Amino acid sequence: MVFQVRDGSVHVLLWRRALEPFAARWSLPGGSLTSAERLGTSLSRHLATKVDLTDIGFLEQLETRSDVDRDPRRRVIATAYLALVSTDVNPTIPADTGWFAVDQLPPTAFDHASIIRSGIDRLRAKLTYTNLAFALVPATFTIAHLRVVYEACLGHPVSPTNLQRVLSRRSIIEPTPMVAPSSSAGGRPATLYRFKEQRLRVTDPFATFRPPGGARE
Repeated sequence: MVFQVRDGSVHVLLWRRALEPFAARWSLPGGSLTSAERLGTSLSRHLATKVDLTDIGFLEQLETRSDVDRDPRRRVIATAYLALVSTDVNPTIPADTGWFAVDQLPPTAFDHASIIRSGIDRLRAKLTYTNLAFALVPATFTIAHLRVVYEACLGHPVSPTNLQRVLSRRSIIEPTPMVAPSSSAGGRPATLYRFKEQRLRVTDPFATFRPPGGARE
């Protein structure tokens, strides 16, 4: 599945099935594995072919589903992957494909709604102990932009001051010499930041990013 923060919330990429079972319902992009393919290679091929999406910031295996009755036609074992794309990526998608907020899903096929929930749980968990947000933002960004991404993924408000302080202290982000373009409202231009690494790195848990009023570590 592909996640992207759009309009302040996490969206998932879905395509509408044309054939039974579950005709006209929405499903995660995917397909069969050829005899010469690895799982990750197969996923990249299907995304590139069906939705012209090749600019993936992060990809990892999520889980394998093996329920006997998950497909009414026959026994089908599916391996789900979690893919993240940056907010500045805007792939060309066909008419039968669209982005949907994960908390406002249309009728879905098979067990795909459950898989999406598993993906959100994985994303939220990893944001608390890794630098995974590097895959969700452009190469440079403001703290305000980063805050929107964290709030969308975590599902609760995040203090921009705490966000900057914690990520800087853990040597995850750093300021650049650049500033964002001035807005029509005027004021001091915001500093542009960047992630120090564009690969996954484990950090300490983000206790300060718990929901307001929650227990602190």
